Amino acid sequence: MSFTIFPAIDLKGGQVVRLKEGLMDQATVFNTDPAAQARSFGAQGAAWLHIVDLDGAFAGEPRNAAAVEAIIAAFPGKTQVGGGIRDDATIERWLGLGVARVVIGTAALKNPALVKAAAARHPGRIVVAVDARDGMVATDGWAAVSDVPVAALAQRFEDAGVAAVLFTDVGRDGLLKGCNVEATVALAEATTLPVIASGGVADIADIEALVAAAGTVKGRLEGVISGRAIYDGRLDLGAALACARVEVGAA
Repeated sequence: MSFTIFPAIDLKGGQVVRLKEGLMDQATVFNTDPAAQARSFGAQGAAWLHIVDLDGAFAGEPRNAAAVEAIIAAFPGKTQVGGGIRDDATIERWLGLGVARVVIGTAALKNPALVKAAAARHPGRIVVAVDARDGMVATDGWAAVSDVPVAALAQRFEDAGVAAVLFTDVGRDGLLKGCNVEATVALAEATTLPVIASGGVADIADIEALVAAAGTVKGRLEGVISGRAIYDGRLDLGAALACARVEVGAA
């Protein structure tokens, strides 16, 4: 069983930022050179990067393509990209540029046929983002909240060939409140798909709790995304990677 640490690079206006609770007016710039940030994460041992085009998430189409391409070129491992991916052309464009997986959120709720068709064409390369406020799916860059429970959305894509479900507790994102381990595990128990945790990671204790939880859900907890905690220095990326390797390997 493996557990993956996904350092996050969120892009706004071509810069690396982190938001609080998904609010675009609550952005903190951490690096003006996304490629340099990607190289740094690679040098620290990260095998995966999670990239989000925040402007694209709100616009419904890619807006930071140049920055994403620079990251892909600079990072030695694999990347997954989300934000504004709502049609076949965008899916094919990112995969064609060398992205390992694309992350689809809003379209998963509003156009599930798009996701299922893409997963059929590219098995294991489509990730469904299930973003939640109070247990309900949030869409359109987290600006809107639906009446669909997170587990119900995830279950719609079982046996469709998707790689994983990315679960974000929007109310904790960027606030360092601690990851919602309970809700993440509940989702992993409710679906047969692998689940990636996101939102609120504060320090190594969150990584330890998630790694421990991964052993209780039959390997369906794939990993965790962390952004602000790493940028703020509250979470040492090397320590997180070591924790995942040692504890999961021993489980």
